[in-house]
Amino acid sequence: MELYHGRPIDISGREAKEVRVYDLLDSLGVEYERVDHEAAMTMEICREIDASLGAVICKNLFLCNRQATDFYLLMMPDDKPFKTKDISAQIGSSRLSFATAEHMEKYLDITPGSVSVMGLMNDKEGAVRLLIDEDVLNADYFGCHPCVNTSSLKISVFDLKDKIIPALAHPYTVVKL
Repeated sequence: MELYHGRPIDISGREAKEVRVYDLLDSLGVEYERVDHEAAMTMEICREIDASLGAVICKNLFLCNRQATDFYLLMMPDDKPFKTKDISAQIGSSRLSFATAEHMEKYLDITPGSVSVMGLMNDKEGAVRLLIDEDVLNADYFGCHPCVNTSSLKISVFDLKDKIIPALAHPYTVVKL
C-alpha cells in the first residue's frame, strides 16, 4: 500500500461522499495522509492498513437505543472490547444496540464497514451524538475512512478536536471503556 499526502490527484471514479470528505478537510486546512486499498473486511487487511498509515484505525460503531430514537457514533481504539452496558451507564441511555444499515445511510450517508466520524458532515439535523473514548483523544493520530472503506486517512487528534469536530457541529462526549 502506498502512502499519499492529501487527496487523490484524480478523483474520477471516486464516490461523491468521499470527495466531500477531502473537500472538507482541505477547506479546514487539515493535513492528512491516505492509503487506498481493497475493501477492509478482514483483520489482516486492517493491520496492513494500520502499518501503512502509522496510526491505528479507530473502531467506529453506530449505535442506537432500544426505541431507535437516539443515535450515537462511538470512536474507540480497535483493540478495546466493547460492552454496551459500560457506555449506556456513562451516557444515561437505555440499552444500546447496533443501528441498522438504513439508519446509517439516512443519518450519515455511509454503509456498513465505512462508519467514520467524517460521516457526521452528512448529519445536518444533529441527530447523531458523538462519543469518543478517552484513549483516542490521548493519541497523536487517529485513522478513519473517508465515508468509504476503500481508503483510509491518518489525521492528527489535535485537528480532530480543534478543526474537524467544530466544523461538523457535533460536540462530543468523552467516555471510558
